[in-house]
Amino acid sequence: MMRDRANPIITADDVPAFHPAMRDLTSVFNPGAVRHDGYDLLVLRAQTRGRETVLVPAAAHDDGSVDFFEGIASIDGLDGYHEKIHHVYDPRLTRIDDVVYMVFAVDVTSEDGSGACRLGVARMRSPTAWELLGIDGSRDSRNGVLFPMQQEDKYFRLERPNTTPLSGGPMTGSEIRIAHSTDLVSWALGDVLMTGRKHYWDELIGPGPPPILTERGWLLVYHGVATHFASSNIYQAGVCLLDKDDPSILLSRGAMNFLEPREPYELVGQVPNVVFPSGLAQDENDERSVRIYYGCADTSVGRLHTTVDELISCCDEPGISIGR
Repeated sequence: MMRDRANPIITADDVPAFHPAMRDLTSVFNPGAVRHDGYDLLVLRAQTRGRETVLVPAAAHDDGSVDFFEGIASIDGLDGYHEKIHHVYDPRLTRIDDVVYMVFAVDVTSEDGSGACRLGVARMRSPTAWELLGIDGSRDSRNGVLFPMQQEDKYFRLERPNTTPLSGGPMTGSEIRIAHSTDLVSWALGDVLMTGRKHYWDELIGPGPPPILTERGWLLVYHGVATHFASSNIYQAGVCLLDKDDPSILLSRGAMNFLEPREPYELVGQVPNVVFPSGLAQDENDERSVRIYYGCADTSVGRLHTTVDELISCCDEPGISIGR
């Protein structure tokens, strides 16, 4: 595994000011990614100095260059949603057949006046134009990722329900669950796939990029948060394998992370000590080659080069059993 030599590959200074409020952006991070038309299509979370969030599409090319499309990504249909929307952020991109879908988080004020996070699904018309399919208002949830397949006319996604209140902050969660839908609008929540491991690197967890199918099963990159350090939570990345026929079955889970904050741009920023995997792309000619896009300290975008084989090997990596 190797961090890109150009990391961080995208900073706030790189993003064009498509709107006057986008001049002198605070940050750009947590991109969704999918291979598309010979490049890695990214949808970036950009944040203004007013702490407003916009989604910005870009093309990451094989030569290392990044080009921006003309304009921000608009989602047709959001205006009609019945709850007040404040932010749309943290997109995850998945291709099913010839269609690219985006699952995204939506911060809302619910009808009872409380704050909540919803998961929305949109379909791509172009990198800057998306069509809203629906927003699941049945629960407070984040980190929604869509599987790149249908099974018995059902779509599947992973998500992290927010069931735990943070002191002085929003709701969070410590388990990943699987859900299914026939229309990408209404989602039935299924079993718990895995939970956080107290005292270790992944006490709080959430899905990262959409899983990819391998000979060993569905390979899922996820993020974990170590909360037991007095000074800061530490966001890291790990990996697990799910059964290829029944992805609600966890087959293997690595004991250790494969990516943690070590570089200055990962350690220092808007939220220190964060690597947050959110996008993954594979080459058309070599699907064993993998690029993982991740948010760095909630401030910039990094890229990690690895392979399917390296990631699978992390699933089998043991920890040190002390007193257990």
